[in-house]
Amino acid sequence: MGIFGDAINYIIGLGASVMLPLVIAVLSIIVGVKVGKAIRAGLMVGVGFVGLGLIVDMMNANLGPAAKAMSETFGLHMSVVDVGWPGMSPITWASGIATVAIPVAILVNVVMLVLKLTKTVNIDIWNIWHMTFTGAIAYAVTGNFAIGIAGVVVHAIFTYKFGDLYAPLMEDYFELEGLTVPHGTSAYLAPFACTIDAIIEKIPGLNKISITADKLQEKVGVLGEPIVIGGLLGTLVGALAGYNFQAALQLGIKMSAVMVLMPKITKCIMEGLMPISERMKEILTKRSGDGEFYIGLDPAILLGDSQVVTAGLIFIPLTILIAVIVPGNVILPFGDLATIGFFIAIAVAVHKGNLFRTLISGSVIMYVTIWIANQAIPWTTALAKSVNLTNGASRIAALDQGGSPITYMFTQIFTRENLAGLAVIAVIYAVCLVFTVRTSKARAAALKEEQ
Repeated sequence: MGIFGDAINYIIGLGASVMLPLVIAVLSIIVGVKVGKAIRAGLMVGVGFVGLGLIVDMMNANLGPAAKAMSETFGLHMSVVDVGWPGMSPITWASGIATVAIPVAILVNVVMLVLKLTKTVNIDIWNIWHMTFTGAIAYAVTGNFAIGIAGVVVHAIFTYKFGDLYAPLMEDYFELEGLTVPHGTSAYLAPFACTIDAIIEKIPGLNKISITADKLQEKVGVLGEPIVIGGLLGTLVGALAGYNFQAALQLGIKMSAVMVLMPKITKCIMEGLMPISERMKEILTKRSGDGEFYIGLDPAILLGDSQVVTAGLIFIPLTILIAVIVPGNVILPFGDLATIGFFIAIAVAVHKGNLFRTLISGSVIMYVTIWIANQAIPWTTALAKSVNLTNGASRIAALDQGGSPITYMFTQIFTRENLAGLAVIAVIYAVCLVFTVRTSKARAAALKEEQ
C-alpha cells in the first residue's frame, strides 16, 4: 500500500487514547468549534480513555489470574485460551486488509448518511477493528481480497444501523442524548437481550421480578451501594479462585475502586464530546431540517453505569460455569473476562437496569458467544498465522469478535463448513433483529411522549 498504508498503520499504532482525541479535535475544528475549545475537548477525551485504559489494565492484571486460578480450582481443563480483544485487535490490524478497512468503513458511513440510510456519524475510528476483523477472517480463510472487503462493508452496515437502533436506549437509560454505541460485542449481542426481554414480559410472575442496584440500596442501605457491591463481588471472585483471605480482600478493594472511578472517568469523555456533538447537531439541523443524528462512540462510555459494572463482575465466574456446559467447548475464557461488561452493557439498558433479566439474557449471550468462538477457532488461528502473531500457540481463540454472529454467518456463507450451524444462527439472529427494531421503536415512542 506504500505511503498510504504506512500512514494508516502509523495512525492505528497511536492507539485509541491518542487516535480518538486527534480525530475529535480535528473534526471539531473542521465543523467550526473554536481551536482552543476543540483542543481542550480532544485532550479531555484522551484523559478519559487513558483513565479507562488504566482501569482496564488493572482489571486484566487482577481478574485475569483470578479467572485462571478459578478454572484450576474447579478442575477445568480447556485446551485453547481466549486471547480476548487485547490479543485479537493487534492481529486484526496486522492483516493485509487493515490498511483499506478504515477508508472503506468511513466511505460506507458517508454513503449511508447521504442516502439517509443511517443517522449515525461514527467518529470512533479505533473500533473499526471490529469491522476489519470480519473482512480479515474472510480474507484469511478464502484467500479472496474482494470477499474480505465485502466483509468489512457488511459489518459496517450492521454497525451503523445498530447505532440508529440503540440511540433511544442510550438516551432513555444511559442519558446519553445524541450519542450511540454501534460498535463491538455490545452492539451485535444486544439483539439477543431484546428478544429475551420480550419473552420474559409474556411470562406471568417472571415479568414482575425486578432487581436493580438502586432497589438493593433501598432495601439494604449502604450494602447496596456500588462501592460495597464491587468490594463484595471482587472478594467473592477471589474466594472462588482459591485466594487466601488477604488476597481476596485486596481484589475486593480494587473492584470497589473500579465501581467508584469508572463513572467519574466516563464523565471526562462525555465532557470532551459535548462541543463537537452540539456543533454537528446545529449544522445538520440547518442543512436537513432534521436535528436527529447520533455520534457513534466507543462502548467504554457505558462502563460508567454501576449496573453494567456489577453485571460484569457477576459474569466473571458465571461465564466460566457457562463454558463448562457448552457442548464440545475447548475454550477457557480468559482474555475477555475482565471486560465482560462490554458483552452485556447494552443488554442492561434493554432490561432497564434489571439485573435479574440481565443474568438470563447475559447467560444466553455468553453461551452463544462461546459456541460460535469454538466454531471459529480454525479461522482465528488462520488469521493469526497469516500475520505471524500466534506467539507459539497452536490454536487461537477469542470471545470478542471470534464469537460474533455477523462474522460467523458471513464467513460460513463462503466456507460452507457447517451449513446446519449457519442456518440455526441465521434464523435465530433474524428473529432477534426483529425484536431489536420493535424495542427501538417502543423506546423512541416513549421518549417522545415524555417530551
